[in-house]
Amino acid sequence: MAGSAVLTPMTELDLDWVVENEAELHAFPWTRGNFVDSLVAGYGAWILRDTAQPLAYAVMLTVVDEAHLLNISVARPAQRAGIGGRLLRQLFDEARERGASQFFLEVRPSNEAAIALYDRHGFESIGRRRGYYPARDGGREDAIVMRREL
Repeated sequence: MAGSAVLTPMTELDLDWVVENEAELHAFPWTRGNFVDSLVAGYGAWILRDTAQPLAYAVMLTVVDEAHLLNISVARPAQRAGIGGRLLRQLFDEARERGASQFFLEVRPSNEAAIALYDRHGFESIGRRRGYYPARDGGREDAIVMRREL
């Protein structure tokens, strides 16, 4: 599946699928408005597709020499098939093309699968943001800040 996948720019036509998957995948999903704002602001936003079938999506902000991953998600039917790694590698290429030499992201400490993916792709933990994410219990969850050289 991942071998034939291609990265295409996200458009407003993709938002029904993106928002539906976002709600299915995350306890605190981005809203349609968050994705629209990202597109309007000119952030890098992509869909990874296998033929016409969307598999995953990502949103990235590039500022000067830094790329910041704001959202990356793989649709449930495509999970555990190498899609997340494939998408990350393509994002690294996009970030380099935009002049970035460093790639940053935040991840919940409870998201062990994502942390393992980021570790496999050369990220290192460089700090924590206390109370960064809302938590299911009504409290807040820290974010691990991770960085990778490009």
